[in-house]
Amino acid sequence: MFDIGFWELSLIGVILLLVVGPERLPKVARTVGLWIGRGRRMLSSMREEIDREIKAQELQQILDKQTRGNLLETILDDAGDKPAVKASPTDSTSARTGPGDKSESG
Repeated sequence: MFDIGFWELSLIGVILLLVVGPERLPKVARTVGLWIGRGRRMLSSMREEIDREIKAQELQQILDKQTRGNLLETILDDAGDKPAVKASPTDSTSARTGPGDKSESG
């Protein structure tokens, strides 16, 4: 996240040592560490909650599509207007020609 190298970190440590003093430095470091941990946990929980909401929304959209599809089937069933199944071109007998067919010239 931050691009902090060794020298930048050591400079922050020296400034902190001068400002806070050697007696209170461990307590301040511990407090800063606790706050950083709380912040990370908070960001992690927010990220998980957002992921859960996105998944819930996707599932709701899928359910809506299925419900609309089932509703259409119900309407078609009630009206008796089920679409007929089209025969494929290979199923029709008029499309077949064999070697003994009279339509061949030979």
